[in-house]
Amino acid sequence: MSWLTDYVRPKLRGLLQRDVPDNLWTNCESCGQMMLVKEMERSQKVCPHCGHHMRATAKERLAWTFDDGEYTTIELPKMPVDPLGFKDSKRYVDRLKDARNKSHLDEGLVVAHGRIQGQKAVVAVMAPEFLLGTMGAGLGEAFVAACRLAVLQKAPLVIYTASGGARMQEGAVSLMQMPRTTIGVQMLQEAGLPYVVVFTNPTTGGVSASFAMLGDIHIAEPNALIAFAGPRVIQDTVREKLPEGFQRSEYLREHGMVDIVAKRSELPELLGRILGMLTRQKATPDVAV
Repeated sequence: MSWLTDYVRPKLRGLLQRDVPDNLWTNCESCGQMMLVKEMERSQKVCPHCGHHMRATAKERLAWTFDDGEYTTIELPKMPVDPLGFKDSKRYVDRLKDARNKSHLDEGLVVAHGRIQGQKAVVAVMAPEFLLGTMGAGLGEAFVAACRLAVLQKAPLVIYTASGGARMQEGAVSLMQMPRTTIGVQMLQEAGLPYVVVFTNPTTGGVSASFAMLGDIHIAEPNALIAFAGPRVIQDTVREKLPEGFQRSEYLREHGMVDIVAKRSELPELLGRILGMLTRQKATPDVAV
């Protein structure tokens, strides 16, 4: 009996009770269907069951956008860490430290340059993994740095927006980034360079009220929330029932605020085609009649 108890039974238990890794499966946040994590990564974080576009990190978007996933990031300008000395349940400097440790980013915007379908481009990506992509002085200065790089390289600028709005811990300093980033867009216009905005879910608050709505071309991923205030806030303010999905990509395309709604897998080819047309148009000399 000791042989059966000490040897055979543990072997059988090991065969029947294999440990399954916790990170093997995940659920779609829209339809709730289970899928393999590897399958989700192969589909660029798009649910194969309902087509829902999940949130992606800044580095993932850069890898998906540039040819062969090759790009060069730039060092962002250093800004004051805590201009207001803000503290709620936790000090702002500690929140920044935690966000940097978890995301391995210095700020909520990553700027890189490379080629998209052979077209030279500068790409800025807002990082929802860094304090929900909120806009503070560091992000505003990073956006201006992206504009300056585009002007220096005489290349178009593409930005992926994903933001919860202004960063409350910086108060009025955060709100000042709205006109600050608008100046960056003006730099691109004066240089005659294309500026393309890709809305991802969600793009809200001060970001949507400033540089996100100033693009030459507006592209959006399917069903992305694009708004200044949330739908419940607006409905409670106007006290009227609002149309279904009135702040989503498809509704905004129908009403002229978005030019194209495109799936994530279609974006690199679409961006390359748009940049090619815009840069060729800029480079073509005027013909006297």
